[in-house]
Amino acid sequence: MSPLNGLDPSLNRVSAMMKGKCFFITGGTGFLGKVLVEKMLRDCPLLDTIYLLVRPKKGKEPSARVDELFESPLFESLRKKRPEARKQLVAIAGDVAEKNLGISPADKAVLVERVNIVYHCAATVRFDEPLRKAIMLNTRGTKLVLDLAEEIKHLELLVYVSTAYCHLKEALLKEKIYDPPADPHKIIKCCEYMEEKIVEQMTKRILLDAPNTYAYTKALAEGLVAEKMDTLPAIILRPSVIIPIWKEPIPGWTDNINGPTGILIAAGKGVLRTMWCKSDTYADFLPVDIVANALLLATWNYIERKETHKRVYNFTSSAEFKVTWQEIIDIGTSLVEKVPLNGMVWYPGGSMKDSKTLHKICVFFFHTIPAYFLDAIIMLAGHKPILRRVQDRISKGFEVFEYYANNQWDFESNNILNLRTVVSETEKDRFCIHGDDMDMHAYFEDCIRAARIYVLKEMPETLPAARRHARRMYWLDKIVQVLFYYFLFYMVYTYSSTVRTVVDSTWDTAKSYVPPSIMGSTPN
Repeated sequence: MSPLNGLDPSLNRVSAMMKGKCFFITGGTGFLGKVLVEKMLRDCPLLDTIYLLVRPKKGKEPSARVDELFESPLFESLRKKRPEARKQLVAIAGDVAEKNLGISPADKAVLVERVNIVYHCAATVRFDEPLRKAIMLNTRGTKLVLDLAEEIKHLELLVYVSTAYCHLKEALLKEKIYDPPADPHKIIKCCEYMEEKIVEQMTKRILLDAPNTYAYTKALAEGLVAEKMDTLPAIILRPSVIIPIWKEPIPGWTDNINGPTGILIAAGKGVLRTMWCKSDTYADFLPVDIVANALLLATWNYIERKETHKRVYNFTSSAEFKVTWQEIIDIGTSLVEKVPLNGMVWYPGGSMKDSKTLHKICVFFFHTIPAYFLDAIIMLAGHKPILRRVQDRISKGFEVFEYYANNQWDFESNNILNLRTVVSETEKDRFCIHGDDMDMHAYFEDCIRAARIYVLKEMPETLPAARRHARRMYWLDKIVQVLFYYFLFYMVYTYSSTVRTVVDSTWDTAKSYVPPSIMGSTPN
């Protein structure tokens, strides 16, 4: 193999740069955070310590939550190879929504003395989060992390994980700083002093043309980071929609049903029959392991290669991979019988609608009515109805989804593309940020298989039974379709004299018709 760009193929400068360094990570128990921590411990084993900001939850202390994280399936491969890696994880009790991040003076002193690199990944990713809560978490939380970073004595870099969808007025998002939609300091003060009910009443006036609280608060947070760039070593990473793992450590792994995974699960269960979405629009997705790799490479680029002028990295995929929503649905459909989900309510089907009116009609007939009908059967069987509640959640989620699915943005990603040209063969393989060998069909199959196990808790041994159930639902679906069209024809025939006349006339003509071949063979 010829050296890449003349570099020694065995070079691994990224791992070498991490040697002996201490990290402070917020959001380390979130989706991206988990994958990032596992990656760092697996491929940068000589790092000193990772301090994770963890809040007590469900009666569990932060250290117990870190134990639970390390014992999770995502870390299984690491545990087998390096069980001692657990000692490199230290829980810091705190909460980004609390003043001073909820960190004790003793813990803060440790961070100030020891930390070299800060990764701020914590955020609420709910698009419909109440504005005050979103401000406290996404915007004020970022301010508090910046305040802490200013006190850290040996800080080499702070990386703020933003989103490619926070400046939605820009049809082409460039790798530059944009003005925030409002003064973040004033917005924070207002939310600190006002009750949540009052903030909720003012939400529409505050958001103006921002589609949701997530995009608005992340844009404000970027403004805070930009203010400090003259005095703090800080960069912004803007990934697009983060989806399940592509390559490692577990292909397809996720811990949530956001993005296309949720769509495939809802469709696979048979509860999603219609979507208002332009079928030819394309989505921008990034596997979470690739985002983690980009974060580490951007860190190395700033610290080791001294490219300190590059402060914003847009990390997106649509410039290279234009995967339409229709293609995603088609892939999901092709996997229905190969990897079916347990408890299929109805055989997967339906379609995307360009017309919102037609979509709403289909929602009524194929979502609402079946939900009430099946809930009635469930109630008669003595159980608590659930399908109407499921449909309400789907409808609420799709109100947000529809905005993004029916609009299109493009992104400039030169800084990330440049990183691909300066890595060795080893670095390219171990810190992959390309999609050269991506097989979309295989990837989504991995996603569905992993979602069955890690999200739905449907083990592989249940697949044969799920396939049998899917076949039964297929034939039931066909029988119902035949009966529906027969009923439709019967009603039209019964109540429309014109249709009845045409049908009767056609039938009479057919009965009196004698084929020419038979007439020719009739004796005189």
